[in-house]
Amino acid sequence: MNPQLDADAQQKLQELQILEHNLQNILAQKQAFQMELNEVLNALEEVNKSDHQIYKMVGSIMVSVEKIATVKELDEKKKLLEIRNDSLSKQEQLLETKARELQEELRKIIDKKSPSVKNK
Repeated sequence: MNPQLDADAQQKLQELQILEHNLQNILAQKQAFQMELNEVLNALEEVNKSDHQIYKMVGSIMVSVEKIATVKELDEKKKLLEIRNDSLSKQEQLLETKARELQEELRKIIDKKSPSVKNK
């Protein structure tokens, strides 16, 4: 920690670091959900194009499945992933806003403590 900052500024700096860490975690989760969503969308596209028998991996074996049930399952998974992604986007926005506010508060504290360069 910076010994020149008072306790309030140090606390704000710690909060900012925690927010940035949380923001990185949310971004990683969003990326993982987006990759999974892309896989689901690709699977849906392939299933909808297919006029033949549909197969699905279950553990280490491949089993025959009904097309309608598979489309329904993939649609539900798609909706769930979109909801999770939207939720993470909202959390991301809130954290970014709070981080900007803390940065501004810290900037004001530092500006008050630093000597003015205007007199030169």
